Amino acid sequence: MRVYYYENELEDEFSEAKITAKKIDGTYQYSQDSLGRKLLHFICYNLIAKPVAWCFLKIKYRHKIVGREKIKALKGQGFFLYGNHTNAGADALIPTMLAHPTDVYVIVHPNNVSMPFFGKVTPYLGALPLPDDKDAMKHFLEEIGKKITAKKCVMIYPEAHIWPYYTKIRPFKDSSFRYPVQYQCPVICFTNTYQKRKHSKKPQIVTYVDGPFYPDAKLRGKEQKADLRNRVYEQMKERSSRNTLVLATYIKKGDV
Repeated sequence: MRVYYYENELEDEFSEAKITAKKIDGTYQYSQDSLGRKLLHFICYNLIAKPVAWCFLKIKYRHKIVGREKIKALKGQGFFLYGNHTNAGADALIPTMLAHPTDVYVIVHPNNVSMPFFGKVTPYLGALPLPDDKDAMKHFLEEIGKKITAKKCVMIYPEAHIWPYYTKIRPFKDSSFRYPVQYQCPVICFTNTYQKRKHSKKPQIVTYVDGPFYPDAKLRGKEQKADLRNRVYEQMKERSSRNTLVLATYIKKGDV
């Protein structure tokens, strides 16, 4: 079992990837409205990513989804999807399986579009990198609005940083809940759990889906964000109790 030592649950990152992030400024092309970009998205997302995701998750993790009908009930609506961040490979693929046949666009760190080759492909797989300046922020928000209006899914990992095989839910800020409040649209959350398998030491991933959660119109904007965050957080905490396998231990520095 691997042991990780952390200082700050909100900021510490345990991804092994070492990438120099490029600056996402006003020149970054978020839009995929051109015919060529739409075609590349269709090929990369539907003909490559979906089959690869299904095979990888089923073969390696015997992936199972509980509650997917809650997403199906939102057919014809744009929505935001939130989940815990505990597996670099699986986390990139699970949202695609959950929202199928709806396309998923994932808000990511600029690292995800900065890799020498794959970074040029990820935008066509739905990566929306966080902006670094005001001009980029304008385009970023416009693109999110387009996706929701087009009845697509926008995926957010509110924990922001990967903690491999972590079996609890880290406290996360309410800042990422500004988007569903702004667009007054539903939120779905999912919690990936690790389960023991009878004939293998490898874990099974069981994903629990919950929601929809809606912004409370009786509250003010900041209060709506906090309220949404709290309801999602508590639901994910409850689901995380269903982990039956611990593959990593996390110890706060100073507690040793």
